[in-house]
Amino acid sequence: MKIVVLKFGGTSVGTIEKIKKVAKIIYDYKKKKYQVIVVTSAMSGVTNELIKKSREISDNFSEEEYDVLVSSGEQVACSLIAGRLIHQGLKSRSWLAWQIPILTNGLNKNSRIDYINKNKILKYIKEGGVPIITGFQGINNKERITTIGRGGSDASAIMIAKFFKAARCIIYTDVEGVYTTDPNKLKKAKKIKVISYEEMLEMASLGAKVMQPVSIQDARLNRIDIEVKSSFINKPGTLITKRANIINQKIITGISSTLNDAKVSLIGVKDRPGVAASIFKPLSKNLINVDMVVQNISANGKETDLTFTIKSDDLNKTKKIIISNKSISFRKLLFEKGVSKISIIGVGMITTPGVTFRMFQTLADKKINIQVISTSEIKISVLIDKKNTKKALIALHKEFKLDR
Repeated sequence: MKIVVLKFGGTSVGTIEKIKKVAKIIYDYKKKKYQVIVVTSAMSGVTNELIKKSREISDNFSEEEYDVLVSSGEQVACSLIAGRLIHQGLKSRSWLAWQIPILTNGLNKNSRIDYINKNKILKYIKEGGVPIITGFQGINNKERITTIGRGGSDASAIMIAKFFKAARCIIYTDVEGVYTTDPNKLKKAKKIKVISYEEMLEMASLGAKVMQPVSIQDARLNRIDIEVKSSFINKPGTLITKRANIINQKIITGISSTLNDAKVSLIGVKDRPGVAASIFKPLSKNLINVDMVVQNISANGKETDLTFTIKSDDLNKTKKIIISNKSISFRKLLFEKGVSKISIIGVGMITTPGVTFRMFQTLADKKINIQVISTSEIKISVLIDKKNTKKALIALHKEFKLDR
């Protein structure tokens, strides 16, 4: 049995007209003799509206009831897609996660899929049916509905592809695929034909909004190839796969940038064991994600300057936490909002010397000052003044020949 998993995002099912187009895509796969399993998100905007309602009801809304509430959006989309397929003459029905069931573990709002019972779905497919499954949700061992985090419908599709041993897993969205950089920021951005899990994971973590990092990680761990393509334009998309499947890879695959970072600097911190932990522990407890970190020790070895980046939205909270932290002492506390993180990503840099020099020289030639540097095996990130973001993107995109 040749199974294909088709996942449709919120923008793909955002209106009745778009749902009709989605049904046509599904119908075409059936005509090609595929056994189709469909996973859908809620219609665009619906989940946000449901979350808004929960906040209006209570500022401490029950997390169990939150999952019941926000999971209802996918139920609506499933029913509409199935209804359109029935209208077209196909056998189809909606399947809620608890009806299959899709079993999850972990906390409400952020569960993970543990197991999928295949029996009912396989029987339905063999009878010629097209199951339309709610993404983003499952059921726990207490028989309560759980959700698996924002963007969780991608994770649902990937895990369904794993358990059903699907030949293909295709994520339909409102873009044609993954680009070398955000095409809204740079018109010369090019669609990437093939990208490795590791590169896609870095790009997603650094701001690329095509897929959530947790979904890419699930695909990588389970070796599920994913194709990302547009619901609205019939063109090849981007294949996300393992490195061994990629031939003639460029040194740099993509460039990401963020515009919502802030820089925090603690000047003259008393240098002693555990001081960094005492700074970052309360931030972690308050769910503030710390990204780039740089530490400079003074010549006498008694003081250190510590700089790190956070999201701008967390700046006021971070300021209060640090000022009220009695376990650390420092001479000065500095904050800066107008910064941007630019990152180059590519597995090719592992075996290619001189990439760091080329990045830094390119920025220097454009008179762009680097404030903070962070590196990994396949990524180099720098923090620069926000006003230079576009100039840096254009220069680096050209330097690493991504516009060809």
